[in-house]
Amino acid sequence: MSIQQPITTVISTKGQVILPKAIRDQRHWAAGTQLVVEDTPDGVLLKPVPAFPVTDIDAVFGTLQAKGPALSIDAMNAAIAKEAARRARD
Repeated sequence: MSIQQPITTVISTKGQVILPKAIRDQRHWAAGTQLVVEDTPDGVLLKPVPAFPVTDIDAVFGTLQAKGPALSIDAMNAAIAKEAARRARD
């Protein structure tokens, strides 16, 4: 079993760090990805900025208003089955 060499990078004179391509590819971080930088006891932690702000159900409950009459459980199940069959074909 071989010991994997650590991946290293350099801080530029402007304080910029280039993340190695292998790390960017593994994390699916494309150019322009915004990262949160956290100082931890073990070092610096980089995490992508969440796509949506953290929220709870009370903050969003009722924000999407339904149009038309409410569907029955049977109608909802039929719509789900129809969409599942469509996706299975794609």
